[in-house]
Amino acid sequence: MKRLHTALLLAISTIAASAADSPQWCGSAGRNMVSTEKGLPSDFSPGKRIKGTEDIDPATTKNLKWWAKLGSQSYGTPSVSGGRVLVGTNNEVPRNPKVQGDRGVLMSFEEKTGKFEWQLAIPKLGAGKVSDWEYLGLCSTPTIEGDRAWFVTNKCEVVCVDIKGQTNGNDGPFMDEAKYFTPLPAPNQPPPPTAEVGPQDGDVIWKFDMRDELGVFPHNITSSSVVIEGDKVFVVTSNGVDWTHTNLPAPQAPTIVCLNKKTGELLGEETAKIGERTMHCNWSSPALGELGGKKTVVFGAGDGFTYGFNPEPKKVGDTDALEVFWKFDCVPPEYRADQSGAKKKYAEFDGPSEIIGTPVVHNGRVYISIGQDPEHGEGVGCLSCIDGATGKPVWQYKELERSISTVSIADGLLYTCDYSGRVHCLDAETGKKLWVFDTKGHIWGSTLVADGKIYVGNEEGELNILAAGREMKKLATIEFPAQILACPVAANGVLYITTMTHLYAFSTK
Repeated sequence: MKRLHTALLLAISTIAASAADSPQWCGSAGRNMVSTEKGLPSDFSPGKRIKGTEDIDPATTKNLKWWAKLGSQSYGTPSVSGGRVLVGTNNEVPRNPKVQGDRGVLMSFEEKTGKFEWQLAIPKLGAGKVSDWEYLGLCSTPTIEGDRAWFVTNKCEVVCVDIKGQTNGNDGPFMDEAKYFTPLPAPNQPPPPTAEVGPQDGDVIWKFDMRDELGVFPHNITSSSVVIEGDKVFVVTSNGVDWTHTNLPAPQAPTIVCLNKKTGELLGEETAKIGERTMHCNWSSPALGELGGKKTVVFGAGDGFTYGFNPEPKKVGDTDALEVFWKFDCVPPEYRADQSGAKKKYAEFDGPSEIIGTPVVHNGRVYISIGQDPEHGEGVGCLSCIDGATGKPVWQYKELERSISTVSIADGLLYTCDYSGRVHCLDAETGKKLWVFDTKGHIWGSTLVADGKIYVGNEEGELNILAAGREMKKLATIEFPAQILACPVAANGVLYITTMTHLYAFSTK
């Protein structure tokens, strides 16, 4: 009986250890796209839609726990914590008939059932597609900690919200949600009526407007996902070029800033003049880890460099600055200039690229790829492995094309994608190529490694499932009725797949 009791306790503890929330982009501050979840499905189906509707016929599904309707475009990855699933989308399928028009929307669903709980429907910036592209919705993945969540909006704001929304009342200090939810008047039109705030609306705790406070000029969309260190929030500003793609309206504006987690007060900003060298935009998200014995915030920037910053701001003149520990140029010299020394043009196939994917901090190293806006098409890429203590290169891999993906590292193997649609498996220590798998569809998201499997979606609406390991083995391809541009997420025994229009929760339990 004693042995049986011990075995049961061991089994219970093993189950508990393998089941965990995924409270932020990539699941953790190091940004490694790997989950410890076990028992995830590889045989499942999203089912078929009921004719003439966006609803799913449950009789046609397999291992589907629940599904939820989103808008028409969904790029953000869901975060799962506190019994809730938070995900960004647009407002093309309004949850509230009184809230119409193009908006960025953060939706909250009950984790167990998928029941819709509340939404934060953010009006457009009013600056046109150059800074808030129509129908892109909310691209930031929230970071959840306790009963609060932090993310960036389509209006270039950093916002902290109560994860319970207005269901438990309106918490301060921000109390003017009605005004915040009210869109700007259309040209030559009277002001719209002030929005009504109800129990299914979001509850803003504080907001920090990066345009007003820092002079940031966001290009197309503000998309960073924040990382938290103690009482500090680090966020990339999406500062970039204007509609001409050649002019930088705000070269002096910071590309990464530090805010007080509780109040939104500005604590520090980079002063490395990244904005002056930005090729297109700063869309990457920061990572955090211990490198060379020092806590380091790692940022892949719009100038093609990866930076290691001191997370403790220091006074430099009148500015609270983020000190640069090191920086590394992730763009190979031959991408920046030809053999005669002539500068190569940005956006050409063999030209330089910025960094859009998120750096991964793992075992004292930083792994990051270069890439461009998918609208620029395919082109040469490079994956760099950087010594996190010195900022010097360990190895570079140039056999992939442009990538906006974040890598996954597990059991000494690295998995990553390029925009062309290929999954690459490398030895994480040496950068040696082990195998390549072509999904035959453009990849915007990233690989998720969990339960001995690699999950990766593509623009064709295909979720490819491969076996993790040194030999390439395809396990399945699951067809979805819409594009998969977000990343798969595993949390508490459930696999979440976000298509452009739906959120699916799959489980074998």
